[in-house]
Amino acid sequence: MRITADSGRCIGAGQCVLTAPDLFDQDEDGIVVLLTDSVATEADAKLAKEAEHLCPAAALRVASGTDDAEGQPDA
Repeated sequence: MRITADSGRCIGAGQCVLTAPDLFDQDEDGIVVLLTDSVATEADAKLAKEAEHLCPAAALRVASGTDDAEGQPDA
């Protein structure tokens, strides 16, 4: 499973960090920083999906390993 973050959309709400601190952090301006771009465990996948759902700016995307962040098959 892959995670992408659109820092241009991020508003610094921090819901991702509160939900999955092992996957997300924030820079000095409060903008999301990915600590990893892939998720190996089912528990982390669940947290990543929850963070994606909670993000008020829709700045996060979680996709299966066979799809890219936009839900399209990898080329």
